[in-house]
Amino acid sequence: MTLEHYQDLLNSPVLVHVATIGPNGEPQNNPVWFDWDGTYLYFSQTRTRQKYRNLQREPRLALAIVDPQNPYRYVEIRGKVVRVDEDPDKDFINKMAKKYLGVDKYPYNQPGDERVVMVVEPDRSLGMG
Repeated sequence: MTLEHYQDLLNSPVLVHVATIGPNGEPQNNPVWFDWDGTYLYFSQTRTRQKYRNLQREPRLALAIVDPQNPYRYVEIRGKVVRVDEDPDKDFINKMAKKYLGVDKYPYNQPGDERVVMVVEPDRSLGMG
């Protein structure tokens, strides 16, 4: 199956679970807000997060989205971070706050947060349903 089969999930306000490899080879998995432009998947991180450090060391990752209406329908995307974009004005995280919370500004910024946008290029995908 191709990602086109899952456009409804890729364009909806559902969470994507991002799996990275930790410093000792252990997996780390966390849900995040994301955006999809038809080619790349994007998600926000702060420079102090373990996920950011993991991806700086090893850019390969796996992402999984489960359909909230049917837990037996999902898509897994494997790929790599091909770029890290600065987000000093919080434009991307504010866009995600609009998508996920319906508000114009991300309400959880902490003083000193340095936000970046992880740009993921899918290599392959598989799914069910």
